[in-house]
Amino acid sequence: MKHLFRNLLIIAFVVCCNFQQALAQQMPPIPVDPNVRIGKLDNGLTYYIRKNNLPVERADFYIAQKVGSIQEEENQRGLAHFLEHMCFNGTTHFPGDALKQYLERIGVKFGENLNAYTSVDETVYNISNVPVNTPGAIDSCLLILHDWSNDLTLDPKEIDKERGVINEEWRTRMSAVQRFQEKLLPAMFAGTKYATCFPIGTMDVVMNFKPQTLRDYYEKWYRPDLQGIVVVGDVDVDAIEAQIKKLFADVPAQPNAAKREYYPVNDNKEPIVLIARDKEQPHIQAIIFNKHEATPDSEKGNMDYLIQDYAIDLINNMLNARLNELLQAANPPYIYAGTYDGDFFVAKTKQAFTGIVVCKEDAVENGITTLVREMERARQFGFTESEYQRARAEYLRNMESDYNERDTRRNEEYIDEYVRHFLDNEPIPGIENEYAIINQIAPAIPVQALNQMMQMLITDTNQVVAIFGPEKEELKMPTEEAIKKILKDVKAEKLTPYVDKVSDEPLMKEAPKGGKIISEQKDDVFGTTMLTLSNGVKVIIKKTDFKADEITMKGVSLGGSSLFPNSEIININGLDAVSAGGLGNFSAVDLEKVLAGKRASVSYGIGDKTETVNGYCSPKDFETMMQLTYLTFTAPRRDDEAFASYKNRNKAALLNQEMNPNVAFSDSITFALQMGHPRTIRMKADMIDNMDYNKILAMYQDRYKDASDFTFILVGNVDVESMKPLIAEYLGALPAINRKESFKDNKIEYRKGVYKNEFVREQETAKASNFVSFIGTCKYDLKNSILQDMTCQIMDLVYTEKVREDEGGTYGVYVGGNLSKYPKEIAGIQIVFDTAPSKREKLMKIIFAEIERISKEGPSEANLNKVKEFMLKKHAEDLKENSYWMESIDEYLFTGMNPIKDYEQTVNSITAKDIQKFADDLFKQKNEVEVSMISPDKE
Repeated sequence: MKHLFRNLLIIAFVVCCNFQQALAQQMPPIPVDPNVRIGKLDNGLTYYIRKNNLPVERADFYIAQKVGSIQEEENQRGLAHFLEHMCFNGTTHFPGDALKQYLERIGVKFGENLNAYTSVDETVYNISNVPVNTPGAIDSCLLILHDWSNDLTLDPKEIDKERGVINEEWRTRMSAVQRFQEKLLPAMFAGTKYATCFPIGTMDVVMNFKPQTLRDYYEKWYRPDLQGIVVVGDVDVDAIEAQIKKLFADVPAQPNAAKREYYPVNDNKEPIVLIARDKEQPHIQAIIFNKHEATPDSEKGNMDYLIQDYAIDLINNMLNARLNELLQAANPPYIYAGTYDGDFFVAKTKQAFTGIVVCKEDAVENGITTLVREMERARQFGFTESEYQRARAEYLRNMESDYNERDTRRNEEYIDEYVRHFLDNEPIPGIENEYAIINQIAPAIPVQALNQMMQMLITDTNQVVAIFGPEKEELKMPTEEAIKKILKDVKAEKLTPYVDKVSDEPLMKEAPKGGKIISEQKDDVFGTTMLTLSNGVKVIIKKTDFKADEITMKGVSLGGSSLFPNSEIININGLDAVSAGGLGNFSAVDLEKVLAGKRASVSYGIGDKTETVNGYCSPKDFETMMQLTYLTFTAPRRDDEAFASYKNRNKAALLNQEMNPNVAFSDSITFALQMGHPRTIRMKADMIDNMDYNKILAMYQDRYKDASDFTFILVGNVDVESMKPLIAEYLGALPAINRKESFKDNKIEYRKGVYKNEFVREQETAKASNFVSFIGTCKYDLKNSILQDMTCQIMDLVYTEKVREDEGGTYGVYVGGNLSKYPKEIAGIQIVFDTAPSKREKLMKIIFAEIERISKEGPSEANLNKVKEFMLKKHAEDLKENSYWMESIDEYLFTGMNPIKDYEQTVNSITAKDIQKFADDLFKQKNEVEVSMISPDKE
């Protein structure tokens, strides 16, 4: 591939003579962002440090390891992942669970801010959003990274406790897709280490390995020459560098260490085809891999690699647009199709241009053939100049936005770049350099260069096809021979070039007859400006400086689908189909084309109680967002073919959904809570034909024919004065009939009393899925909202300790809840977890015992303080997010509760007694639902 990319550059230079002359000499290497400090210690450890002020007084601490499950021997399968878990269960300076306890005390939440992952080639640990203004936090986090690097205790008792956790993680993850992937590896990577490299490993190893076997892996592979430290945030770079040099100097180098190998992937002349079925797989999916050589890490610093990324990004953009266009036919060839270029499944040493198609049950071969044909059409004829111009405009516009946001980037964006640079040598030029380079090079690269690249991405060899579908007797899946015939026949077809139908028609031919701004008021509650327009529309504007290139919008009115009768529930569930037709004179496909190069989007939503219009834009594309908003109200486009396609695809997607056992679990929970109310039905395939397009359009038009009771909220980098004329012109022109309405209470009551449903649902992997819910009346105000959130978080801490860690009984217990004002003020708490059937009874006793404990005794002060620290830390971060201000203003308008005012004071004022009383008031109402779906252990 590298020769192709150099040829691409040559073609580009020939086309653009001035550019050719400017770069006649050898291309310079890709520059490295000067704002990141990169160094390497004598022992081989690499570090990256960057000063960044978003969020303020926060920093992220990462350690990336160039090791994963591919390094495991046969008797170690699963131990790379097991070792990752053990990093949270005892180090030299943080014995037992002291590491987790310390971080939670300073507001760093396990699972959210403190986490890790293990893959085939890498293991990465993170401590994120650390409050660096807390004394000792920086020193402690660096010490934790040091201990992860070289000072794990690997206590045999802790190892034995963790075996159960990982066994339950395996159980939770062992879905149809996981089983399919495990069947894929031996077929795709026969004769290589990749054939058995899944990180979860085998439970035989996990449950029985000797502690020394884990230590052997740790001491062999966790070493400084394979480790990278990344620190980004509101820190002193010089001080951090000095601390790293001092702290990590004692980690010994290993001069005679085992070689870190990156294993090659075999080529194949004839296609490899794997076809698999599963009793729990609802969809038919095919993946077509076209393998090609990966760019060696040593060559990723060359400028042609940056251009390669640009070219492949645009190729996928254009090809995916074509595949999406085929979806608009009344009888589309598939449910979904798309392409991407990336690692060949789990291997970094080979890339693959990959197509994915989700097929209709009665058209599996047609779906696969259509995807292969469109990839081949692009290979033979390439792309048109008009397609390329749109894709390039979109690419450059997105890069311009990134450039405009260069001073408001968050820590995690830099972290991701530096981790990838360390692990894979991906370039880190910085947005300033990249923006300048791409804007200079992109105009010089002609579409012909990309078309030549496309010919190299898809060849006659190195193809792999994997097909996965439901295991049901009446379903006919294609044979291996049939797939090979499709690949051969499409190559032999006499194809014609793609014809790009483009229009130079503007989004709106003429501006509407606008209205006027009749009043303007300042509001001190949120620091906003409210405009009232002559048609009754209200516009609340909140200016922020969090994002330079972002304005978010929400328009909302009361009513929603609650005003339609229960008998229309099928059409209510089809209201999202209106967008399939497009807007104004543009189909959905043509709308995408006309918006290319603009950062503006608008969508609608008709919920139970409200109808909304949501949007976002760049400040310079504000008028486009206003035009889209006007068209959303006044010009939804009828397209009978697009609606037929919508029905066709949804019917096919829903056909086998009951094969997924989680559907039965979800259905049982819904019935248990709401007792079969007609508005809670789940859409099934046989209901789709009953959708009435005329009624759906009429219902949509009913909700948007009167804007007089709409309030629009605009948050972001707004210029009120320059926006006023556009607001008056477009929002002021929205239709208004001045009706007075609110939402209707359709009596979707929650079950009262105690209800239990324990049922058996056979699954491929034995498992008990459990749901417990408590619902009761509760006043809707800020304090109760905070109490409800705190109670859930405290219970999460307790269950993590008691159920996950002490018992090894589950991978995790989810505790969540809600506080609702309408139609009645109620609170709810839900508890969900998976476990082995044999452990279920014991764990349920613990679940209910801890509910009893918090109701009678309240939480420990330690847990209460942990939750307070996290909530206050997160609130300070949220206050720098446009979305948080949008949600808060929307909440205030809808319920009258201000979630920002007095938040910190309220959190600080909460006592353990308050939590105990809140929990007791809720639980003693005895509205308790328990649902368990059990698949017994097989004999």
